[in-house]
Amino acid sequence: MTATADAEAAANELMPLAEYLGSVLRRLRALPPLDLDLTQAHGNVLAADVLAPHPFPAFDQAAIDGYAARWEDLAGAGRLGAHPAFGQFDSGPTRSVRLNVVGDLGAASWRPVRLTAGTCFSVAAGAPLPIGADVVVPVHWTDQGMAAVEILHAPKRGSGVRRAGEELAVGQVLATAGSYVTPPMVATFAAAGIGHVLVRPSPRVVVVATGDELVDVGRPSQPGQVVDANSHALTAAAVEAGALAYRIGICDDDPEGLRGLLEDQTLRADLIITTGGTGTGPGDMLRRVLSRPGTGRGTVEFTDVALCPGTALGFGTVGGEEVPVVCLPGEPGAALIGFEVLARPAIQLLAGAEPVFRPSVKAHLLETVSSPGGLREFRPAHVAERRGGGYTVQPLAGGPYTLSGLAEANGLLVLGERVTTAAAGSTVDVLLLDRRR
Repeated sequence: MTATADAEAAANELMPLAEYLGSVLRRLRALPPLDLDLTQAHGNVLAADVLAPHPFPAFDQAAIDGYAARWEDLAGAGRLGAHPAFGQFDSGPTRSVRLNVVGDLGAASWRPVRLTAGTCFSVAAGAPLPIGADVVVPVHWTDQGMAAVEILHAPKRGSGVRRAGEELAVGQVLATAGSYVTPPMVATFAAAGIGHVLVRPSPRVVVVATGDELVDVGRPSQPGQVVDANSHALTAAAVEAGALAYRIGICDDDPEGLRGLLEDQTLRADLIITTGGTGTGPGDMLRRVLSRPGTGRGTVEFTDVALCPGTALGFGTVGGEEVPVVCLPGEPGAALIGFEVLARPAIQLLAGAEPVFRPSVKAHLLETVSSPGGLREFRPAHVAERRGGGYTVQPLAGGPYTLSGLAEANGLLVLGERVTTAAAGSTVDVLLLDRRR
């Protein structure tokens, strides 16, 4: 049997990624909702649809500074001459209409007032509209008179006016469950008279790196020592995903110390992410420790998944509270890809966000790439929009260089299990990353 055939046979023994993700995500539930003040709700996910309890605007109001009037009183202002045979034409000087200004209304005015024929009110933007008014004439269309005003041009009926409920009607859906609360949403809720909303809390995520070989950042790796890049990167990735993330740092490969540390963290975590020790080698202590059932302490199942890079992933619970734990590989590039395909969807699901996966697009591949058969590969890539529509995708460094490729990427090129070669010019799937470039 050839080396290629051996590799494909081994890959066939791995669990398909879609099947694995389904089995994991079915075990998770969104966190219980909280009723939060608007100022605290930003960045959280709505747990229920938000409906407008009041109209916006709440009353008829002036949309601009000017003069509130009845359109019938302005009907002749600024009109062109007309003749049955010649149509409209400029008949000379503009015709104006003179109205008496009977008062001034500002945004703080509250007493109801009424217009009579031949009168108007000077109004500021946001002022309540006088009863009977159906148009606001812009200031620059007048001589800006105070006791009386000359209207030089007649706007269309309804111009410069905002009617009650014109933007938001009572009972209108302002935002749906599963949506992240944004600053414009906060403004919309407040304008409609909403002071509190029901949201899912941001998941509390604890990140732990494991391995006797790990040393903290600030010095280069040397034989027998590896700088812990993963816990820093995964903490940042969890924050980007909307979590409240805490980096615990490095835990040595001590079985009791590892189990004790994780159980201690269950008191402040909704999800624990570990990195390192997911394989079956002599130094992979995490897999041996967490895969042992513990009385009332939960267990973690490790699965070899048809994923490239990093096939070994773990998922289960720890502690009496059975807090979910996601175990990712120790190689930094594989850890970050594992986060994208497993940990990030878990965080989104706990937060109640919909959808839980990143958006994807079809893109035109600019360069031929090869991929290991039997594995679903996620390769760093740069995505760009094409003139006239659509996208192009340029593959970046993958394989052993995935980490450096990810540093430049704004997308992940996805090559399915049956793909061994994707030719330049073919159409491929690309996940879009939340990165501003």
